[in-house]
Amino acid sequence: MKIVIVIPARYNSSRFPGKPLAEIIGEPMIVRVSRLCSLALKKSLVFVATDDQRIKDVVEKAGFNVVMTQHHHPTGTDRVAEVSELIDADIYINVQGDEPLVDPNEIKKVINEKVKHPDSVIKAYTKILSNEDPEDVNTPKVIFNNSKQMVYMSRQKIPGSKTLDLKPKDYYKAVCIYAFNKNELKAFKAYGKKSDLEKAEDIEILRFLDLGLPVRLVETKSISIAVDRPDDIKKVEEFITSSK
Repeated sequence: MKIVIVIPARYNSSRFPGKPLAEIIGEPMIVRVSRLCSLALKKSLVFVATDDQRIKDVVEKAGFNVVMTQHHHPTGTDRVAEVSELIDADIYINVQGDEPLVDPNEIKKVINEKVKHPDSVIKAYTKILSNEDPEDVNTPKVIFNNSKQMVYMSRQKIPGSKTLDLKPKDYYKAVCIYAFNKNELKAFKAYGKKSDLEKAEDIEILRFLDLGLPVRLVETKSISIAVDRPDDIKKVEEFITSSK
């Protein structure tokens, strides 16, 4: 069974242009994520997917693989779908390039879950901590049933509650590690556009719900601080420094 990790990276982020090349303690973020991914699978199975020459140059200088993709992709998963047409594999792990604290052991956990459940898209999630705000629209929240099948994901705080005494004890957020097979990526790309749910929430995983494809969740325990805005870099650096 061949498994590869694909890290989609684009330069023109609306909230943070040039984000993949932003430095975290002296290292470009995309290089840091690639390095961490290479601790989950061997380096030759890690690929950065980008349409930007600047990102390509930095990644290759650091010794990692790059696949140049088209410019028009609306989401990172569409970019991974293009890679799946160029590189044959049984499982494609999508690790977002803006997750600089990604834990290689959690990547392995997602891989193992996909091996056990090959006909479900696999998505990582974790508990929202007390110092995090579940109202933050930059943090996609997720709800699931007792079988760990995803029910919905939203930028709003979910689940809602009719009264304060019914408020849930915990809220959960998405962690940007996914696992797909080739057919799932083919269906995702063939849709040809963002689905209605996906467009409304700006959450690409919702396209699979619109396609009627099951999404199974696997819990991760490590800290996740996604970099959405420039000030998130400081949060990540402070966490790394305090953890040493």
